[in-house]
Amino acid sequence: MYRVLGVALPGPVAVKVHSGEKGNQNFLRPEFFRPMVEAVNGTIVECNTAYEGARNTTEKHRRLIAEHGWSSCFPVDLMDAEGPDLALPVPGGRILKQNFVGKNMARYRSMLVLSHFKGHPVAGYGGALKQLSIGCASSRGKALIHSGGVTADQTACWNHMASAEVFGDAMAETAGTIVNYFKNRIAFVNMMCNLSVDCDCCAVAENPCMKDIGILASTDPVALDQACMDRIRQSDDPGREHFLERVNSRLGTRVIESAAARGVGSRRYRLVRLDGKE
Repeated sequence: MYRVLGVALPGPVAVKVHSGEKGNQNFLRPEFFRPMVEAVNGTIVECNTAYEGARNTTEKHRRLIAEHGWSSCFPVDLMDAEGPDLALPVPGGRILKQNFVGKNMARYRSMLVLSHFKGHPVAGYGGALKQLSIGCASSRGKALIHSGGVTADQTACWNHMASAEVFGDAMAETAGTIVNYFKNRIAFVNMMCNLSVDCDCCAVAENPCMKDIGILASTDPVALDQACMDRIRQSDDPGREHFLERVNSRLGTRVIESAAARGVGSRRYRLVRLDGKE
């Protein structure tokens, strides 16, 4: 799916994945990603979280990355293992003026974003845009996004959670900074499988409620997430309504709408199947 995009990402290539919270059963394993990572000679990149768990400190996160098999399969870079963060400007930002990401992002010329498309307890769904925003943000950056710019403290931010509208807009603003940073040296692949309403960040996640749909790829993260949401809506799977309830109750598509309005990408797309049909 990466190759059919017809792009050649220059090295060194950062390959953004979700390393999976300890106890989560739905995250996609490193063995699944191996052919994709090796195709671009990439380095797996991640950042620490801003909530209690096995990934909110560098020491714990590195230990879990090893337990989940990432470091035995690939070189792995925890981009915010050490400060100071890399501050990316948010041009015309209404919620945030800067996006704080792991400083090691500066090591890479391009990025391949491999996203497990699924639900999320706060964002409604997680796909390419969430990988760009929350996924690439440092712990400090994550706290600012979740709180709508109120606090950078990873403990205090949960007492200052932004509204769904503000949270979606903040994710759109920060996702745009990563696209701007890499410009045309970035590509996206969404895996629509293990379709739980919960994210891979959940230690106790609900089992998938829908059958696997497939893999979609694009150079436009907005179009890609829009296409994935459309595949959910058009599905006749009996679990569709449960999945959509999670998305709709959290105003999950706000990030798609906001990112499109900011020019991060377009919600319009043409779906081309590998068998040539549209």
